[in-house]
This record gives sequence, structure tokens and C-alpha cells, in this order.
Amino acid sequence: MLIILNLKLNLIIKTYFLFILLMEMEQTMEQTMEKLKFIDLFCGIGGFHQALTSLGHECVLACDIDKFCQQNYKENYGVDVVKDVKEINETNVPDFDIITGGFPCQPFSNGGNKKAFDDDRGLLFDEIMRIAKIKKPRFMFLENVKNILTVSNGEVLEYIKNKIKSTGYVLQIFQMSPHNYGVPQQRERVYFVCVRNDIYNNSPIVLEPYNDEPLDFTKILQKPSEIDDKYKLKGDILNVLEAWDEMIKVFEVGEKISPTILIHDYYKTYTDEEFENLASWRKDYMIKNRPLIEKYKPQFDAWYNKHRELLNKREIYGKLEWQVGVIKENDSIFNYFSQIRQSGIRVKKAQHFPTLVAISQIPIYGKEKRYITPRECARLQSFPESYIIHKDDKKSYKQFGNSVNVNNVLNVIKSTFKHYSLHI
Repeated sequence: MLIILNLKLNLIIKTYFLFILLMEMEQTMEQTMEKLKFIDLFCGIGGFHQALTSLGHECVLACDIDKFCQQNYKENYGVDVVKDVKEINETNVPDFDIITGGFPCQPFSNGGNKKAFDDDRGLLFDEIMRIAKIKKPRFMFLENVKNILTVSNGEVLEYIKNKIKSTGYVLQIFQMSPHNYGVPQQRERVYFVCVRNDIYNNSPIVLEPYNDEPLDFTKILQKPSEIDDKYKLKGDILNVLEAWDEMIKVFEVGEKISPTILIHDYYKTYTDEEFENLASWRKDYMIKNRPLIEKYKPQFDAWYNKHRELLNKREIYGKLEWQVGVIKENDSIFNYFSQIRQSGIRVKKAQHFPTLVAISQIPIYGKEKRYITPRECARLQSFPESYIIHKDDKKSYKQFGNSVNVNNVLNVIKSTFKHYSLHI
């Protein structure tokens, strides 16, 4: 009996000391883990916020001019959002360590006609620098479209570089897409990592290596039973896709299709002068299309006459961008993803999702003849399942189209912190 009591006592003592040891280890970890503070400019729905708070850091200010983004940010993170970056008085902002910002991309994007600093939104980059010059945070993490590297013959990029340098920071630029890290969306973006001069360690940051595993777009999809009927294709959109699918099935296996078929142009009569005055890209596609259309002229004629009224409802209905290679056996538009774009009906391989954009070009999942849902958009931008999506679909599509990808910015931030020996 005495032996048993001694054994129990020893066990209790050992358990107690183990508990004390674990508590001390936890306290040590807390002491070594530095909690950084950040301000989230042009915050949108909080892609940078998701990344930094997942690492234990704290947002002390957020700013976005879109009232619906303000609402969503508040609902998800409990942070009141300042409306206008120009109204931020930097002297009244609590001290912080990091600036994040997906500053407006429209002046530099294809969709925004690449007006650069001729667009007032292009000047908002200077507001970031205004705050940084006074507050001197350790780091800045900024994001934009890849066109910012080349727009205005590189003058915009040089301006940004010089501005960052004169503000007291060393700049490193990364270019990546979610599909580089296992998320099946091709979305090339540029990330500017700015390190304050006095802490720069004279060596480049190295990102985590790309994920070479095959992309699985099905992990993004919701179950068919979860899909509301409102996301199913209907009306003219369904009809025009089915019409083009009818024509696709006419082509022989192995047939090579020009990247863009402009069917309306084939049935128009142009004088030599009118043809010469057309945009060069248009003339190029018409020339490339002609052999294909001539080869299948009887079928094209019958098809066009059958669907003429539908195809003429909108000019884009007569433009097919076939980005999936040669015709395969049992090929169909509905084997792939598609989008109704300003340039026409774009059909892409079902390897990864088309790029989410802020304008109404919602990807269509052909197999189920439906638009992808806002929740699927959230997954494509690497937001957690707990993220509360705006109840208005149009607004949520726009928000996710404008958002930074959480997975990508998290990789940039973690790689930077690791490089500078910050506990994350």
C-alpha cells in the first residue's frame, strides 16, 4: 500500500512540474512573439487583414471609400473603416509597424484603359507615401495589377520606385498568381515589399517555393445540392452558349480554331478602304478566321441564319474566344469554364478558374451550366469559410474581384518576417 501511495505521489509531483515547465515555455513564446500593429489602406474586404491577423497582429486603422466594403469589414473584423485616405491625419493615427494597401488598380489595368496618373486614382499611391514619410513604419506591403510594371512605357514604375526610395525604404518586387501556390485561379499580381532603410539587411527576401502539385479546381466548388437556382444559366446567356456549342460540334476532331472568331465581320461587306481602317487586331483575326469559315461555309451559313437574331442582340455574342486548343472528341463549350467579356465569349481550359475581376464577368462553370457562387469566389481569394459574404451578390462579386488574394499576401508577409527574424 505504501509503495502505491509513493508511486501516486511521484506521479502528482512530476505532473505538477511538467505543468510549470509548459507554462514557462508558453510565457517565453509570448515574450518572443512580437505583436505588430498595421494600418490597412484601400482595405476592400480585408485580404491583408486576414493574412496579418492570422499571424497574431493587430489592425489599428482601416480605410476604404466603398461604403459596402466598409460594412463588410466592420461586420467581419469589428473595425470602423475611415472613408477617404486623403482625410487621414497621420499625426492622429496610433503608432504602427506596417502599412498594407492594394491601391486602386483601375488606372493601370486593361479594364481601366491604363490611364496611369492621368486618372486621379493613380495619385492615391502618394497618399500612402505621405503617411509613411511621417510615421516611418518598418514595412509596407502593397499590391497592384501586373500592368503597373509596363504602363506608360515604364514611367509609372520608375515614379513608384523613386517615391519609395525618397521616403526612406528599400523596395523589392514580386510577381505571382494564386495558382503558383495551389489555388486554382490564374491571377497575376505585383507585390511591393518596402523595408525601412535602417532595418534593411542588404540581402533579398526569398519567397517560399512554388507549389508544383496539380491544381484541383473541384476543391473550390460547392456541392450541387448547395447551389441556388439563381446561379443557373438562363435566357440569352444560356441560349447563345448553346448556339455556339452547336457550331463547335460541327468541327472535325483536331481542327485548329483561331483564338477569336468574329462571325459578324464575316457576314459584313467592307470596302477596301473600310477594311484598312479597321483596328489591326480585328483585321488579323478576320484573316485568320477566313480559312476555317470557308472550309465549313455551308454549316456556318445555316447556323448563322438560324441564330442571327440572337447573335445580333449584342455584339459580343458574335465573338468567340476559344482558348482551349484544337477540337477534341465530343468537345463542347460546356466542358470548360467561360466568361461573357467585353471582348466576347471566352472559353478556357477547366484546369483553373478564370481571373476574378470587379466588373460583371462572372466565371461560368460549364459542366453544371451555372455561374460560380460568391462563396466559391471567396475560396478562390483564399478567404476562410467563416468569412461573412455581402448579402447582395453583385456587390460580393465586385468585392472579391477587387480583393487581394489572402494566400498570396500571406506568403509575401511570412517570407519577409522570416527573413528579418520576426516571430510569426
